[in-house]
Amino acid sequence: MKLAVVGGGSTYTPELIDGFARLRDTLPVEELVLVDPAADRLELVGGLARRIFAKQGHPGRIVTTSDIDAGVADADAVLLQLRVGGQAARGKDETWPLECGCIGQETTGAGGLAKALRTVPVVLDIAERVRRTNPNAWIIDFTNPVGIVTRALLQAGHKAVGLCNVAIGFQRKFARLLDVTPGEVHLDHVGLNHLTWELGVRLGGPEGENVLPRLIAEHGDAIADDLHMPRSVVDRLGVVPSYYLRYFYAHDEVVRELGTKPSRAAEVAAMEKELLAMYGDPALDEKPALLAKRGGAFYSEAAVDLAASLLGGGGSTHQVVNTYNNGTLPFLPDDAVIEVQARVDGTGATPLAVPELDPLYAGLIGNVTAYEDLALEAALRGGRDRVFKALLAHPLIGQFEYAEALTDKLIAHNREHLPWA
Repeated sequence: MKLAVVGGGSTYTPELIDGFARLRDTLPVEELVLVDPAADRLELVGGLARRIFAKQGHPGRIVTTSDIDAGVADADAVLLQLRVGGQAARGKDETWPLECGCIGQETTGAGGLAKALRTVPVVLDIAERVRRTNPNAWIIDFTNPVGIVTRALLQAGHKAVGLCNVAIGFQRKFARLLDVTPGEVHLDHVGLNHLTWELGVRLGGPEGENVLPRLIAEHGDAIADDLHMPRSVVDRLGVVPSYYLRYFYAHDEVVRELGTKPSRAAEVAAMEKELLAMYGDPALDEKPALLAKRGGAFYSEAAVDLAASLLGGGGSTHQVVNTYNNGTLPFLPDDAVIEVQARVDGTGATPLAVPELDPLYAGLIGNVTAYEDLALEAALRGGRDRVFKALLAHPLIGQFEYAEALTDKLIAHNREHLPWA
């Protein structure tokens, strides 16, 4: 089995490598190719990756290359974890929207749209290269904004599934609180990427006992603290929202907070510098503890599980993924991409049925889906007017004056990545 990781020079990658090494019985990788245009980073990450494999006794071969075509050739699955423009572009995404009093964040609002515009054309080009070398290869997308990127891939006819670590993070957290194994916890996880709610927490599978009310009653303070939301919000909703919902439920508060501290991009850039120095130490043969602060917790377990199921291995039957709606949420078009529990096997991902949603959730999902429609159109076809319409449609913006100003700022800060601009 051959896997390729595009964006393999990311400081995330040792987390992924550690998972491949530990879970080799689930996903027996024979060749792993790390692909990245940044040769200096790739050398450091690749060296540590080989040492991790060696320490854990993994017999697989790790190859590094800056040649995308060579890297993805004959791969059974290709994982995408790239960041067009790097942390510098992310830093801009997190700052210029604040000048208009709007959320500065890399996956939602105006910053999320900027990232989508930079990313979608690059991802589609990579996917076409994969299709030319191996049309049967699966593409697993971890690149944000996952929902929009996955929809672009699916609409272009690629065998793609989107992946996020939010659900597996909740699964692990709830398992600890319940003192059970993660495999015993099934989430009624519903929504769009970075716009989800845990409507139920079931023990033993989709038909198991829903223990979410007990979880909230007994551990509501800890859950609310992790979400940076008041306990009263969790109690009144009776469900657990993703921490990304804070951008919607406490927008003005978050804007004030973001204006008083360094951007997350600045923090990550400093962390990456330290991590890369560690990766260059020939004595280091395991992922460093600092990597846990980088983000992407449990990404490796989720990626291994998904790849194993898609490639006919020993992955879980049910997993939370991003895939076509296909009637699952009846108020959305079939080709909307949703993030829900799905049955995953060699044919792909089929969403499980979900209960009728409260209008409180369905309304926001519908609104953001409309924005994503317009965002994808802007990413595929370009044009100032398309960018403006997408921004105007976003529920975190929604005002003509803001949309006009943000359109100008987005284009000014991303001109080098937008050929039409």
